[in-house]
Amino acid sequence: MIGVLLCACSQAQVTQYKYKVVKDYPHDMAAYTQGLFFHNGTLYETTGQYGTSSIRTVDVNTGKPIQNKKLNSKYFAEGSVVLGNNLYILTWTNKVAFVYDAKTLEYKKTVGYPREGWGLTTDGKQLIASDGSNTLYFLDESLKVVRKLPVTMNGRPLKNLNELEWIKGKIWANVYLTDTIVIIDPKTGKVEGTIDCTGLLPDELWTSATDVLNGIAVDAAGKIYVTGKNWPKLYQIELMK
Repeated sequence: MIGVLLCACSQAQVTQYKYKVVKDYPHDMAAYTQGLFFHNGTLYETTGQYGTSSIRTVDVNTGKPIQNKKLNSKYFAEGSVVLGNNLYILTWTNKVAFVYDAKTLEYKKTVGYPREGWGLTTDGKQLIASDGSNTLYFLDESLKVVRKLPVTMNGRPLKNLNELEWIKGKIWANVYLTDTIVIIDPKTGKVEGTIDCTGLLPDELWTSATDVLNGIAVDAAGKIYVTGKNWPKLYQIELMK
């Protein structure tokens, strides 16, 4: 009986949410979304795959790129974010990250990166990166590790943390190959909430190219947007317990 009670208490610590679609917007079906975020009112997106990786600014209402910079075909772009005047882009297995000018998208430099690049966000002071494991890495502006944060849910390591977003003092993360987004305490690494996004993209909008849920962004007004790889829609959502 004690064991059951302890398990129930542990489970109760994770708040489960569903979503409500507030509005949907067009999204480029050719965009294999890796990084998604707002900065100064503009939506930024990195797209992946060898030969089609890019960094772009996007018109939310049309889904069309405003600026679009393609990466060399040997690079597979991953998560991205702006900190200060710099736009940082991780690569998947190339062992490098790129730094661009946040306003002009002009290339600045390449920095060595010793692990796989997956998701990237910022708390406004440091960069926060994922690598597909259950560890999040807090980085300075030179991409040196300042702190490692093991992530657990109900006391167990939670792997496959992918695209990241900092929302109201918490880290939101896509769990790769699932329809789940988790909400993580940046101090303890514990998952405090899960968002079940099952059915977000209706069956009739799926094609042979459609891939998994990936991409979380929050604008200055606190509106939350999500999409997926090669999805035709970008969704503004609200949470419901």
